[in-house]
Amino acid sequence: MSQKIAVVTGAGSGIGRAVSLALVRQGYVVALAGRRETALRETAALAGEFRSQALPIVTDVTDADSVRRLFDEVVARQGRVDLLFNNAGQGAPAVPLDELSVEKWQQVVNVNLTGAFLCTREAFRVMKAQSPRGGRIINNGSISATTPRPNSAPYTASKHAITGLTKSCALDGRPFDIAVGQIDIGNAATHLTARMATGVLQADGSVATEPTMDVNHVGQAVLTMAGLPLDANVLFLTIMATQMPFVGRG
Repeated sequence: MSQKIAVVTGAGSGIGRAVSLALVRQGYVVALAGRRETALRETAALAGEFRSQALPIVTDVTDADSVRRLFDEVVARQGRVDLLFNNAGQGAPAVPLDELSVEKWQQVVNVNLTGAFLCTREAFRVMKAQSPRGGRIINNGSISATTPRPNSAPYTASKHAITGLTKSCALDGRPFDIAVGQIDIGNAATHLTARMATGVLQADGSVATEPTMDVNHVGQAVLTMAGLPLDANVLFLTIMATQMPFVGRG
């Protein structure tokens, strides 16, 4: 096969956009999945000369039928799926836990965890049946899964659960040549991390600015993981801004 087929969720902005563009420039055909058609088309336009390899498909990852339609359309148009990057996600307002609404908790878990499950389930269905069999799934976790920020319970819990999903699916995928891994990202420069420049709450109660890194480094890291043969797997990879307060005392 000269060209591989990828599905990227949350492809309309940030990390999803950067990874999608890295993949198309590497020769992949990429299904750009997300809720906002305009944003998906903007990502496709940024692919420039590779625009024909970027396929916007409006998808709600929290809806099982929508996710099924996404994968069915990709298979109908391209014949297979070689790579899934489970990236779609969201956070919640940084409020004390007793002030967090049940609705906001459920919204974050539905997107970050249930969405990843639904996409993984469809990817397994397709990858088990296609020929050549198998493929790769990369989940976007977070360093917050093990080292949370203050007032981040919904996001942290959902990303901690992604680690469990990654390990379980890596095991379940073995008999079918499906490799499953996870990338944990710290402070990639996107609209979601713009607040780092003005200061964010630290564990000791202080407010401090934090460095960020070019989001395109994440795209290159995903390419490294995706470029391995299916008999090799990066189970977990952490990429972060070198100077961010994460390891040690910060």
